[in-house]
Amino acid sequence: MISINDQEFRSFQTFIYDSAGITLSAAKKQLVSGRLSKRVQARNLDSFDAYFSLLASGNDPGEVQTAVDLLTTNETYFFREPRHFEALRSILRKASGQQSFRVWSAACSTGEEVYSLAMMLDDERGAKPWELMGSDISTRVLSRARAGHYPLERTRHIPAEYLKRYCLKGVEDQEGTLLVQRALRQRAVFSQVNLNEALPNIGRFDVIFLRNVLIYFNQDTKARVVDRVLSALKPGGYFFIGHSESLHQVTNLVKQVAPSVYCKLQ
Repeated sequence: MISINDQEFRSFQTFIYDSAGITLSAAKKQLVSGRLSKRVQARNLDSFDAYFSLLASGNDPGEVQTAVDLLTTNETYFFREPRHFEALRSILRKASGQQSFRVWSAACSTGEEVYSLAMMLDDERGAKPWELMGSDISTRVLSRARAGHYPLERTRHIPAEYLKRYCLKGVEDQEGTLLVQRALRQRAVFSQVNLNEALPNIGRFDVIFLRNVLIYFNQDTKARVVDRVLSALKPGGYFFIGHSESLHQVTNLVKQVAPSVYCKLQ
């Protein structure tokens, strides 16, 4: 296996910061090596430096996207941080008379968060209109999210009632997997969005989930990303971040209403 030296690692630190605003600590050196080594070999290159030169040349945007995909993918699972979903249920019930309700799962990775939100929206809103968007910088994970097909071990936190109502258990050659119900998959819209750039025209939302993402940004980037994302949140709307994250000295546009849950000021 080709090893990565310190200079090469610094090149990829710069690459992913410029591409996605993500700050990689020195502790991520082996992660970079592990995730990119197969691409170095697949392109018949003899070093990480040669692979970086390929990316920097601008001649292969597809390979650049592949590298970004590999370096930004994070593990997720259904109904992660269940207190957030309890808070969301309360928000939905308070908004039961609202004509429409829009939710954005930013940095949604492989889609487990999106479908968790979809199950709750369908359960609480019933026939009342709702919209749900999931976004990520990685086209690879968005493709997996659209499929809505997961190993069973990743679905163990789905409430039993929701498993029965919204999921199909694989049989025969699909044994050991689960497929989200087609009607639910069709309700979710997935789009590639780079939070480190100006947002596309996505409208405004009642709730935005941006969880377990801010920890990868330095303070300046974090502030820019949060302001950018909050511009898509309606006044009085709710903003969810990860339990290990904080908005301290990041923004004054919201007030905290529960652990890692914020309401946008009017």
